[in-house]
Amino acid sequence: MFELRPLDPERYRRDTRRIAFVLIAVFLVLAMLLSTLAVRLFGEPGGDNFRWNLIGVLAGLAATAVVVRLKLWSTPWMAPAVYGWQLKRNLMRVTNVMHGVKAGVAARDADALKLLRFYHLGVMQMHQLDGNPADSALVREIDAHQALMDAQGIAPQQTRLDPEWLDAVRRHLPSGR
Repeated sequence: MFELRPLDPERYRRDTRRIAFVLIAVFLVLAMLLSTLAVRLFGEPGGDNFRWNLIGVLAGLAATAVVVRLKLWSTPWMAPAVYGWQLKRNLMRVTNVMHGVKAGVAARDADALKLLRFYHLGVMQMHQLDGNPADSALVREIDAHQALMDAQGIAPQQTRLDPEWLDAVRRHLPSGR
């Protein structure tokens, strides 16, 4: 179950920039090392070794992905980037069934109401973390939805994405997605 956490946007941006530079450095080192190794093992002295350099760079990209996922992903210094990735991934899960969410909200389904509220809170946090101002139309939609939740007696603090809400919305979709 994913839960929204309060984060300082300035610190988040500073930390994720630092993480990006470290990952770029890891990629550069691995790509250069593997390209050099490929040319030395398979290339021709004085010949055209473009394909071996390219293969080395692609292998460096793959190795970087493996290192990040298997070794770096769970380290504490990667936590801001991991949280940002998980936030965006979970918002996409809701976006994928948004037509069902909107239909559920129109029918006053409690799960759909909570799911849309989580989505709104997540989108607002994503805008804050990325340093983007929230669109006024989105703010109006969020305010109208919160008023609807208040009228239904549902608490507006929906900071956890309950997978049951997604399942409930999916069950009511025509294609069963």
